[in-house]
Amino acid sequence: MTGERNIPQRPIDMASSPKYLTGDKASINEFIDKFDTFLFDCDGVLWSGDHVFDGVPETIMMLKARGKRTVFVTNNSTKSREDYLQKLSNLHIPCEKEDVFGSSYSAAVYISHILKLPSGKNKVFAIGEAGVEKELAAEGIPCIGGTDPNFRRDITPDDFKALAEGTSLDPEVGVVLCGLDFHINYLKLSTALHYLQRGAIFLATNTDSTLPMHHSFFMGAGSCMIPLEYASGKKPLELGKPSQAMMDAVEGKFQLDRSKTCMIGDRLNTDIKFGIEGKLGGTLHVLTGVHKKEDWDREDAVAVPAYYADKLSDLAVVA
Repeated sequence: MTGERNIPQRPIDMASSPKYLTGDKASINEFIDKFDTFLFDCDGVLWSGDHVFDGVPETIMMLKARGKRTVFVTNNSTKSREDYLQKLSNLHIPCEKEDVFGSSYSAAVYISHILKLPSGKNKVFAIGEAGVEKELAAEGIPCIGGTDPNFRRDITPDDFKALAEGTSLDPEVGVVLCGLDFHINYLKLSTALHYLQRGAIFLATNTDSTLPMHHSFFMGAGSCMIPLEYASGKKPLELGKPSQAMMDAVEGKFQLDRSKTCMIGDRLNTDIKFGIEGKLGGTLHVLTGVHKKEDWDREDAVAVPAYYADKLSDLAVVA
């Protein structure tokens, strides 16, 4: 596994023997025919870094040709929907902007439509990259922190004093939103901590421990968030997979029938758990990312998929 914390015991109603699809044309056709909508994770399923896995564009095109809706549901908060659309297009994966649902977008929709922060307390202090800022801006949510170069530096003695006294804090900040930040540092974490100590709501775009890149693994958003959770003693509300707040938002946006929807992913604790807890019609695990077969064979497996395949493009091998 990849360092997930507090792994629960396997629920007794989970399938114990996922159906293996690779090379089985009849089962693949039956699998595809069973669903109207396919939700795809991206990193580790469609690509690793900037390398698209062989056959992925053709597989998505095949599903669309068979009348299936394809939706890309990603926990990567560093990119906005526009960024993802550009990446998908560059990799020749057919997609429209409305087919992308990322954790940054999920967080922005939640803040805008669920929290409805009062005026005078409606700013967000963001730990994250430009994707978070773009999605917040699209929903009309003011944001500080993020990519601001004033926070991409070492902390100074004056910063310690100003944070302790509150003079460097914006009184209009009502939310701390934590995502993957490639420039995470002590100043950002300390500033976020002091906002939380003064009553700000704690949200996380997602809590993935790692990020698959270039056929290896790097620190994910959860690894950026954990120090803040530990220091504050508060757990954030998670707005990426496997959060059912995200599932409800996806269902509402796309008006999908959960019984005819399948989640395809490479992580048991996010993608597969997301589909199981969301009572989708099925879940498919591909072995090109974080978790492998031995991870769901464990007695303490966090989730067990209904189907699995070596790689996504195995679905394209149909009659």
